[in-house]
Order: sequence, then structure tokens, then C-alpha cells
Amino acid sequence: MNNNLEQLYRQVIMEHYKNPKNKGLINDEGYYTVHLNNPSCGDDVNVQVKIVDDVIVDIKHSGIGCSMCCSSASIMSETLKGKTTKEALEIIDNFYELVKGEKVNDKVDLGESVVYTGVSKFPARIKCVTLSWKAVEKGINDKK
Repeated sequence: MNNNLEQLYRQVIMEHYKNPKNKGLINDEGYYTVHLNNPSCGDDVNVQVKIVDDVIVDIKHSGIGCSMCCSSASIMSETLKGKTTKEALEIIDNFYELVKGEKVNDKVDLGESVVYTGVSKFPARIKCVTLSWKAVEKGINDKK
């Protein structure tokens, strides 16, 4: 990856870290809440998913953690909102492949989550960026 692209990715990550989208939990029965943490680094997230007619109509998140974890939760919420649960699970699977440095399905729109392409060079950070995605995946699977 060239330096300009790495710099752009870094800017996107920091923007989502400083100004997260969909942050803050709400008290509404229609939301399913999942809490996950990563004891090895201290990341701790709560993710709320609202699914109506098999479509993710809203995602909220809250938690503490490193810039990678918190920015990833913001990007995840933007990427998966409005998708069917089937589409969301496909995107999540592709995201996992992306951060491991594996080949991804080009037909699946990963949105801004492509900024984590270089994470595969830092295996310890994979847990950081996938934590909120795993929470949504659990929420979808638990609701089925």
C-alpha cells in the first residue's frame, strides 16, 4: 500500500475515533444489546442492533478502547445499517477476511471498513477492529 493511501486510511480512522457515528445506547425494547470485551487490551463494547423484517434498521454502540476498536465500531455501524441480516453477515465475513489479509469478495461492499486493510500486519490489533463486528454478528445470530 502506498504512503498516500495509508495516510488517507489513518485520517478516516482518526475521524471516526474523534467523531464516532451512531455512538450512545438508547433505552428501547426493539434493540438487542450485546456486550463483548477483549481482556488482553481492555477494549469493552456494547452494541445495540434493531432488526425489523430482517433488515438492520439501526445500530448503536458504546464502549471504551483504543482508536482502532472505537473507530471500527463507528465504521461498522455505518456500513451495516440498512442491510438485510444476510447481507450484513456476508459483509462481516468479508471484513474478517480483509483484516486477516485474505482475499475478499469484490462484489461485497465493505464501505469505509477497507481502511483496516493493513491490520493483518499487526495480528494483535485484529481483535481490536473485529470486536464490535463480532457483537453485531452475535446479535444477528441470537435473533434468528
